[in-house]
Amino acid sequence: MPADLAVIGLGHHGLPLAQAATAAGIATVGFDTDPRPVAELAAGRPPVDGSLTASEIRRMLSGGFRATTSPVELGRVRTAVLCAPTPLGPDGALDLTAVGDAARALAARLRPHTTVLLESPVPPGTTEGLLRELLEDGSGLRAGRDFHLAYSPGRLDPGNRLPGPAGTPKVIGGLTPACTESAAAFYGRFTDKVVRARGPREAETVKLLETNFRHVNIALVNEMAVLCHELGVDLWDVIRCAETKPFGFQAFRPGPGVGGHGAPVERLGTHRPLRLVELAGQVNQRMPRYVVQRAAALLNEHGKSARGARILLLGITYKPDLADREGSPAEEIAGRLMDLGAAVSFHDPHVPDWRVRDLPVPRADSLYEAAAHADLTLLLQHHRVYDLQGLAVKAQLLLDTRGATPAGTAHRL
Repeated sequence: MPADLAVIGLGHHGLPLAQAATAAGIATVGFDTDPRPVAELAAGRPPVDGSLTASEIRRMLSGGFRATTSPVELGRVRTAVLCAPTPLGPDGALDLTAVGDAARALAARLRPHTTVLLESPVPPGTTEGLLRELLEDGSGLRAGRDFHLAYSPGRLDPGNRLPGPAGTPKVIGGLTPACTESAAAFYGRFTDKVVRARGPREAETVKLLETNFRHVNIALVNEMAVLCHELGVDLWDVIRCAETKPFGFQAFRPGPGVGGHGAPVERLGTHRPLRLVELAGQVNQRMPRYVVQRAAALLNEHGKSARGARILLLGITYKPDLADREGSPAEEIAGRLMDLGAAVSFHDPHVPDWRVRDLPVPRADSLYEAAAHADLTLLLQHHRVYDLQGLAVKAQLLLDTRGATPAGTAHRL
């Protein structure tokens, strides 16, 4: 049966979109050039990043979802959404290689009256520039006349089931008013609210602002964490009190570093860099080193050296209760501790094995026994299965980088 929708790119962003569309009764096909995620989905296995569960994958398949590596499927749909990855390149700018590849695959099979949507994070101007050019050159069709073209920033919060796709407003910016309305009609099938931007550039810049807002505010509280430690002030209590203000404040919390797929974007081609975002990136990148310094200092205060110390890392994923390690600071922290001569082990209920610098890191089977044996237990991620009060009793020393332990039971970042 021909599908109504093709989701191009079955990564951490495209797959949840395909799930939401399938759940809404939209006949959906997922396309990816990499056969591995396609084979895993066809077998009913969830993605390794934990963005969807096995039961959700089974419901998708029973709802008619199909995953394929055949680009022929792209010529049989009414709507195509590009969800290709755009990682940061060596120059700090977004790498649009995968977006270009996806656009070329679609352009060769693009039919008139198709609605084409881009959801990948991209620099403003990409939709009406690079993407439009590739689609028009490869198809012989004209955007805004022969097919609809629009941008809608992805707004995923991996692991958070609420508010979900239906309760998360979709921002849309079309090349023409008709493009915007066509995109709105599509997203309106599974989203409660559609917000119309003035155009594609405005919609693209929404994603830029939202991502950088998060990183700048995390950098602020990370700097506050360092300052408050020096002052002997309990930052977690400061945040608890500050977030009672009903206006002008949104609570962010410090941590050992910033992970995830939404990297801060400080450079946009030939445009001047965003200096505040650039500085925030530097602050956040220093946090793993600061955590290691705190760990070494804490050991020293208790008459122990980092060299030869047994250090247990708890939670090595970038987000609680997910298996995704994208951008997690745990690897850098482990590497720096190894450089100091520490014997590093780890525990994470979502990660069966872990390698750092191509070396296997021992995994603790018995959590409490490992914490009792370790000279220092370092909480990097607070998974819900961790009984932190119990761990605080068992551990010789516990350094909590998430402020998750009960007050007075552990040393906090």
